[in-house]
Amino acid sequence: MTLLRSIGALVALLSVLASPLAAQSVDDVPTDFALEDVGDGPVYRVTIDGMIDNALASYVERALSDAAEDDASVVVFTIDTFGGLVEAADAIRKSILSSTVPTVAVIDRNAASAGALIAYANDRIVMVPGASMGAATAVDQTGTYASEKVQSYMRGIMRATAEATGRDPQIAEAMVDETLSVPGVVDEGELLTVSSDEALKLGIADAVLASGDATVAALGLEDVTQERHAASRAEQVLRFLGSPVLASLLLMMMMGGLYFEIQTPGVGFAGAIALIGAALFFAPHYLLGLVESWEIALFVVGVALILVEVFVTPGFGVFGISGIVLTLGALLISLIPNVGFRFPTDGDITRATTTLAAALVLLALFAVSVGRMIPRSQRLNKLVLGTDMAASAGFTSSDTLEDLVGRVGTALTALRPSGTADVDGQRVDVVSEGPFVDSGASVEVVRSRGSVVVVREVS
Repeated sequence: MTLLRSIGALVALLSVLASPLAAQSVDDVPTDFALEDVGDGPVYRVTIDGMIDNALASYVERALSDAAEDDASVVVFTIDTFGGLVEAADAIRKSILSSTVPTVAVIDRNAASAGALIAYANDRIVMVPGASMGAATAVDQTGTYASEKVQSYMRGIMRATAEATGRDPQIAEAMVDETLSVPGVVDEGELLTVSSDEALKLGIADAVLASGDATVAALGLEDVTQERHAASRAEQVLRFLGSPVLASLLLMMMMGGLYFEIQTPGVGFAGAIALIGAALFFAPHYLLGLVESWEIALFVVGVALILVEVFVTPGFGVFGISGIVLTLGALLISLIPNVGFRFPTDGDITRATTTLAAALVLLALFAVSVGRMIPRSQRLNKLVLGTDMAASAGFTSSDTLEDLVGRVGTALTALRPSGTADVDGQRVDVVSEGPFVDSGASVEVVRSRGSVVVVREVS
């Protein structure tokens, strides 16, 4: 019996742990949850997910502009993100704070780091059961804490955003700085991250509801037309091309195409690949505000100098060295993020240098692998000259005249030492072996190698 009771208690405990936290019903939502000054238009549903980048910031700005033009009742943001670029999150924050349409953030699972900043900018915050929010400390791509200057800026905008939306600024700062303590909330040395129930108790979240649809119902807008606003195809492509992983592949594509184009005469397939890689690398980064126009111009000038060195002034001199330095320098600068509120840190420069060096190493490995693979491939070895065309195998660069050796002919011109002779009725260009031979003299073919026929005068 004791064993059965223990097993039953264990099963009950596991079932409680496995079950999601209960959501509030619409009737349990406080009366002040409803928004004031809502428009007569539809409810706009906008999704913020994945990495927070400048393309997403542009999309959110467009969505809010469309909602204002449509006199939308409210904009409901569904947020599920682990963060991203601070400058992009700040741009989204500013767009939401300045929106003339009321906004509601529905945190679906995660609003970490920059996602927490975006959530704080909304008029209302709703969390689904099991969601979490916080850990807004600014870090780089390796997870290392950013400089104190950046942390101070992040604390400042979190505090200002909380104050603007009527929330406790100390709790918002505690999500950024673990050295801060809030009595009854978080101790010093701990970075604040809250669950749904904790956020509701602390006044961060206004409600815990099952979904975005439940949020719309709690707002009393379930009968209003809902407009599911989506990113355009161009915005989706822009976010895809602007991802760091694809940027590294485009670097390889660009530099590899340029290298193979220089190795082959004329303008061909490799040059087209390099041009496409450069366009796909620079265009999205320029539209996202990550690359300036002068950086693109610097890259173009560098490539032009390399081409001048290859096709105009053969060798390796000032043009070639300058072109390589400018090209690699432009690529390195383009990989360093343009951040308006700070100068690039040592970490930014190190990451950019590492990315560029990794692309160069991968390119070298790719070139070596292709060089070894092509001759061994039955389909690809036709692209290279793999057969040794030796003279012993019967290959020659021109017709041979070895059958004339030992025959006698007449010099048609003076041989000084070269000229023309008639050998068995065949006009042949010949070279005299000894002294000059006068025209009309008899000559004998002593040897022939390739197209060179050697004769000597005979009496």
